[in-house]
Formats: sequence, C-alpha cells, structure tokens
Amino acid sequence: QVQLVESGGGLVQPGGSLRLSCAVSGSIVSINVMGWYRQAPGKQRELVAVIISGGSTNYADSVKDRFTISRDAAKNTVYLQMGTLKPEDTAVYYCNVNAKPPFGVRKDYWGQGTQVTVSS
Repeated sequence: QVQLVESGGGLVQPGGSLRLSCAVSGSIVSINVMGWYRQAPGKQRELVAVIISGGSTNYADSVKDRFTISRDAAKNTVYLQMGTLKPEDTAVYYCNVNAKPPFGVRKDYWGQGTQVTVSS
C-alpha cells in the first residue's frame, strides 16, 4: 500500500508564500518522477511542476520564476515552494509520483489534495 500525504495548504494573501509538502510511504522500490498538479473549480487538472530522479525540473509557464519544486530522496518527500502567489493560483493541489512497486510495473500514485486559496 502506497500513501501520499500532503500538507501546507491554506489561505494566503496575494503576493504571499506557501510551502507544500508531500511524503510518500509504503512499498516502493524506486521513484522516477515526483510532481505537483492543480485543479481549479470548473477547470481540468494541470501540471504545475515535476522533478525527475536525476534532479531536472519542469514548470508550467504560469508558475515559472515563482514556484520551486524540490525533493528529499532520503525522506521520499517532495516540496513545492510557492511565492508571489496570485488569485489565479487558487486550486486544489495534488501530489503525484511515478514509482515502481515491489511487484508489477511502474505506476502513478496520487495524494488526496490540499486546498490553496489566494485571496485578500
């Protein structure tokens, strides 16, 4: 059983910062990709940022230069440091990992989501 537990969401004023964390636990042999997605009301889920096992990163254009993704491989934890937040960043943020379980092929795992609301 693999679990992704997210934390760090909340209400913040425009221009503020938040840090999301996602801890992965359970039976995993290796993690290839860790990332964050978000879904705003009435919109499709979209990629925010990903980090590959080698350390390379990729960001949505809308968050470049404002958000930073990082990981602690020893703790199987991924972080999303969000700065200069805007109202349009309001969404439920989901953690995602692509990982190899002990038996079977690599697959995607999702967290339960954490709400981020940017409002004055």
